[in-house]
Order: sequence, then structure tokens, then C-alpha cells
Amino acid sequence: MANLSCGIVGLPNVGKSTLFNALTANKAAASNYPFCTIDPNIGIVEVQDPRLNVLSGLSHSKKIIPASMQFVDIAGLVAGASKGEGLGNKFLANIRETDAIVHVVRCFESSDIVHVSGSVDPIRDIEVINLELSLADLQMVENVLGKVEKQAKSNKDYVPVLACLNRAKEHLDQGKPIRTLELNSEEVELLKPYPFLTAKKVLYAANIAESDLDTMTNEFVERVKKYAEAEGNRVITICANLEEEIAQLPASEQAEFLESLGLKQSGLQRLIKESFSMLGLITFLTTGDIETRAWPIVKGTMAPEAAGKIHSDLQKGFIRAEVVAYDDMVNYKGRAGAREAGKVRAEGKDYTVADGDVIIFMHN
Repeated sequence: MANLSCGIVGLPNVGKSTLFNALTANKAAASNYPFCTIDPNIGIVEVQDPRLNVLSGLSHSKKIIPASMQFVDIAGLVAGASKGEGLGNKFLANIRETDAIVHVVRCFESSDIVHVSGSVDPIRDIEVINLELSLADLQMVENVLGKVEKQAKSNKDYVPVLACLNRAKEHLDQGKPIRTLELNSEEVELLKPYPFLTAKKVLYAANIAESDLDTMTNEFVERVKKYAEAEGNRVITICANLEEEIAQLPASEQAEFLESLGLKQSGLQRLIKESFSMLGLITFLTTGDIETRAWPIVKGTMAPEAAGKIHSDLQKGFIRAEVVAYDDMVNYKGRAGAREAGKVRAEGKDYTVADGDVIIFMHN
């Protein structure tokens, strides 16, 4: 499965590249200048899942392979990007290729780090980027409307597409993102060929100073939460500087350091999990003496398609899936114990895979 990806966006100097450095082993040039990240840096990160260690212990697996996802660090944006200001066109093209957006918002004051607009105002910053994305979407919809109008005259199939695009244009004209446009499932399908930037889900990463770690909030963060709630998006609070520090420690020391700060989990792991869930992903598990592995799939995936994530032959020759829930695997100490307790299920082609299903696929 190609890794689903989140594009990390934000105005210059909000902590975007610092966060990306912490997220991945790839080092983007984090410096006190706009545009220090010009080509999007790509990092693959692991989704930590304690269930894998438990299953691996039961199966005596030689290796563990967690699910992973891709983060793309996208060049800092300035007002006017939709008209090609700064690295505008490149920035917009790079976002178009990602599945969702992590929008880093500066929620800290600092005399050492210049703000591109001269003062800290997270809502203004969010709106600068949202406006650029909306303007780019408007430009796109205006470009395609003429074509679709012509097609609708000679082919009735295009009439509902035209109606949908006109609704989208009207919504964008009111300054609203496409993700807040109410669409039924048929309309969602009709708009799929048109890659609206404002249709993507957004996770706001509120970047705070270390002095706010005890409460994980401040007046800036509260304003971002209110804004996100109104558009149906989520917010996660992180301290990018601290995350970069933690990422440089050996794995054995990270937990201890977090504990000393009174934190159970790093902000990065929370960010990765939130991004994973925002993309609508769950994992099914496979385990044996060779490996224990997490396979990411989109929620609602049927058993044959899930089998296809492992190998296309498994999907083509699918007979059935032998499924044990993760908790049953643990309670009955493995598949043999689960089988004795009657907890192994044979599922057919119409089975929807659930998160934490431990599966063996039968195929011919």
C-alpha cells in the first residue's frame, strides 16, 4: 500500500521544519528565514502500536513491522501564493499530492524568532493559508466550469457534475472551504476528479512554548480550538522545540525524559496517531514466527481487499479469512488457545475488517 501522506504546512517561522525534523530522521534546514525548506522533504514515520510487542511475544516472531505513514514538509507559504508569490505554485502543487494537511500554527511569543507578519495571531495566520487555498480552488473551478458547461450541452451525464461544481464555486465565493460544503455520497463521487485543496481534512498543530507544557494550553491555543471546532477539524498541542530535543535522545532515555516532564507520550506520537485516524485508517494484524506486522487499511475495507494489501494473489484467490480479535489472542495466549475457546471465526468476502483483527487469509 502506498503510504498515505500528510502535508505539513504553515507560515514561515512557526516551527514547521523543527517539527518535521523531530518527526523524521530527514533533517530539513530549520533556520530563522522564510523558505528554508524549498523542495518538500518526505519522511516515513512509524505508528507505535503496543499490540505488536504482545503478539510478537506470543508468536516468538523474529521481527516486528509497524504501520507507517508519510509526512511531507512543504515550503513556507506567504500571502499571494495563489498568484505565484513566494513559492506559491510549487507549494500548492505539493499540497495537492497529499491526502490531508497538518497545519502548524504558532501559539507562542518569542523575541528571538521573527514572525513573518510582525506579531503572533494564530487565527490571522490560519486565515492567510486558508484564503490562499480557497483562491487556488476558485481558480481551478473557474478553469473547469467552461469545459463542463460545454460537455453538459451535448451529454446529460455532465449536468449533475455541473450543478455540483457551481455549488462548490458559490461556497468558495463565500470564503468557505469545500470540507464544510454538505454533500451526499453521490455528490462526493462527482467531485472526486477535481482535487480541491480545501476539501482535505486539517489537523491544527498548536505549537506552544515549553513554559506552557504544564497546562498544554494558552489563550492562543483556545482560540485555535474554537476556530477548528467551527469547521469540524481537530487540534493537537505540541512544543516543537521540545519534540526535536526528545527525538535526538536514544530511545531508551526518551520515556524517562517524558516522565520527568509529567508526560505519558511524546507530542509526536499523539500527532502521528491523530493523523492516522484523521485519514480514516485502522490496522489489521498478522503474526507468526517470521514476523508480526500491522497493515494499515481504510476503515470499511472488506476482507479480500485487505488480503490484497499483503499480496495481490491473496486477493485474486481469496477463499476466506480466519479472524481472531486481538483481545481474544491475548486472553487465550495465541491462536491455538483461541481456537479451543471457539474464538476463531471464518469470514467470507463480505466481511468488513475491524481494527485489531488478527488474520490468516486462505487462498487458492
